[in-house]
Amino acid sequence: MAQPLDATDAAQAVDVAGEVVELCRDLIRIDTSNYGTDEGPGERKAAEHVAGLLDEVGIAAEVVETAPGRANVLARWGGTGPSGRGDALLLHGHLDVVPAAAHDWQVDPFSGEVEDGYVWGRGAVDMKDFDAMLLSVVRARQRAGRVPERPVVLCFTADEEAGGHLGAEVLVRDHADWFEGCTEAVGEVGGFSTTVRGRRLYLIEAAEKGMAWMRLTARGRAGHGSMVNDDNAVTRLAGAVARIGAHEWPVRLTPTMRTLLAAVADLAGTEATPDNAQALVEEFGGAARMLGAVLRNSTNPTMLGAGYKVNVIPTEATAHVDGRFLPGFEDEFFATLAELTGEGIEIDYLSHQPPWEMPYDGDLVDAMTRSLVAEDPEALVAPFLMSGGTDAKHFTKLGMRSYGFAPLRLPDDLDFTALFHGVDERVPVDALQFGARVMDRFLDEV
Repeated sequence: MAQPLDATDAAQAVDVAGEVVELCRDLIRIDTSNYGTDEGPGERKAAEHVAGLLDEVGIAAEVVETAPGRANVLARWGGTGPSGRGDALLLHGHLDVVPAAAHDWQVDPFSGEVEDGYVWGRGAVDMKDFDAMLLSVVRARQRAGRVPERPVVLCFTADEEAGGHLGAEVLVRDHADWFEGCTEAVGEVGGFSTTVRGRRLYLIEAAEKGMAWMRLTARGRAGHGSMVNDDNAVTRLAGAVARIGAHEWPVRLTPTMRTLLAAVADLAGTEATPDNAQALVEEFGGAARMLGAVLRNSTNPTMLGAGYKVNVIPTEATAHVDGRFLPGFEDEFFATLAELTGEGIEIDYLSHQPPWEMPYDGDLVDAMTRSLVAEDPEALVAPFLMSGGTDAKHFTKLGMRSYGFAPLRLPDDLDFTALFHGVDERVPVDALQFGARVMDRFLDEV
C-alpha cells in the first residue's frame, strides 16, 4: 500500500476530489451512446480523452480499439514500493452509456449541467461518475508522488451496456497479458448508500445474476387468415410468451442476500427468512425495486415480431426475453424455462453470461469498509447481489475476486436506483467528492 497520511496531511498534500466534478461533466459531454448495434458514436473520443488525462500526469495509457470506433483504455500504475507485493489490483469502469431521448429530460442529457447541487446527464450514475472519481484520485496522487506500492491496472472499457462483447470480453480473451497478476478487481455498482430505519447503509456488490438474453422462434404453416389453421406460429409463440411472463419464480436466497437481509433484520428487530425476505427488502424504499429482483430468478418478455399483413398467417413468429438467474440456481432456471416454453419453440441466446458470487470477507472487503467508515463514521456496510450485469462477469473469468465499489453518500430522499438508465439521471456534487475521498483512502488500504 502507499504510505498513508492522516486526514490533515492528506488534505494539505493533495486535493483528490478537486477535479472530480469537472472530469465527470467533461465525460458526460462526450456522447458515447450504445444502441447495441453498429449505430452510435462509439467510445473512441472518450477513450482518447481519458488516455490524454493519464498521459498528462505521466501514466502511459494505451487505447485498444476492438471494432471501428469502439475503444478501450489500459494503463499500469504503481507497484514500485518497497513492499514487493506482486499481485495486482484491477480498477475498471466503462465509457459507454445507454441512449437518452432529449425531449424527455429537464436538461440536455449530454450537457453535464450542474444544477441544484447535482451533475446532470446520461452517465452521471452509470458510470461516468466512477470514471471521474478514479481519474481525479489517480491524477492527484500521481502529481503528489503518492503512488500505490501495489501494482494497479486501470481499465476503461467499451460496450458494457450491450454485454461487453466489444469491450471487457475481448480484452479478457485477446489481451489477457494486461491483467497478468491481477487477483482482485473493483468496478461498478456498489458502495452507494441507502437509508434503512434512519441508518445509512452502504451496499457493496459481491454477486451478480447471470444473464440470458433470448430470441424465441416459432414456425408454422403459412395460410390465409380466413381459414382454419392448427399450425399457427403466432399462437404457439404467444402461448409460450404468456407462460414465461406470468410465471411466479420462488424466493431463493444466496449467501450474499442472506448477509444483507440479516443486517436489515437486525435493524428491524427480527430474523431474516425466505418468508419475510420481500418485507425486509421493502425497508430499502426506492432501492427495493432493484433488490427485490435478486430474491428470485426472472424472465421478462421484451419484444415481439410476426407477420406482414393482417390476412396472412406467417410462417414465423419471434419474441425476445430478458432472463436473469441467481448464482447457484442456474439448473432450476433453465429446467423451468424449458417447461414454460414447451415444444416447437427454438431458443437462441443473444447473450448468455454466468452469474458470480464472491465471499464477503478478506482484506479487500475490510479495506472498502474501513475507507467508508473513515469518511462516514456512522456507516453500516453490507454486501448485495446485483440484478443487472457489469464487466465483472468477464474479469471473473480470469480468476479475479471482484466487487462493485463506486462509493456515494446519497440524500435519504433520492430514488437512486431509478436513475440507472432513467430520465434526468444525475449525481450529487457532494457525493462525487465523497466518493473521491473514499477511493483515496481505499488505495491507501490496499
